[in-house]
Amino acid sequence: MQWRARTAETVTLALGGVLLALAALGLDAVGRVLVGGAAVLLLALAARDVLLRPRLSADTAGVEVRTLGGRTRLPWPVLRVRLRATRRLGVRSRLLELDTAGGPDDDGTLVLLGRRDLGTDPAAVARALEELRPG
Repeated sequence: MQWRARTAETVTLALGGVLLALAALGLDAVGRVLVGGAAVLLLALAARDVLLRPRLSADTAGVEVRTLGGRTRLPWPVLRVRLRATRRLGVRSRLLELDTAGGPDDDGTLVLLGRRDLGTDPAAVARALEELRPG
């Protein structure tokens, strides 16, 4: 099983970045910096989405997460999968939490992934991972 950012969102980010970059060409110096910075940010997010495909994959051996630093393999025996829900400024969000820490002295690995990273609701991914977990 694999999860990744939605292709439509990635294309929209890239298109928005290109349009902002083109718009920045016709602005004064301050406008170029502000709009150009926004264009770079959107293009960087789109590039990140493309480079980190798939963001999360799972099989019978464990879970693999792709980050800008490389791939991290999280084996099932040490992996805890949780759904973390928060509410801030009236907006509710959910994150998929993957944790391998065995105790208070074990740093382990902590990965938090949201809807944008996974392309779907983190609760659905948490259920799918628990169903895939051997044992």
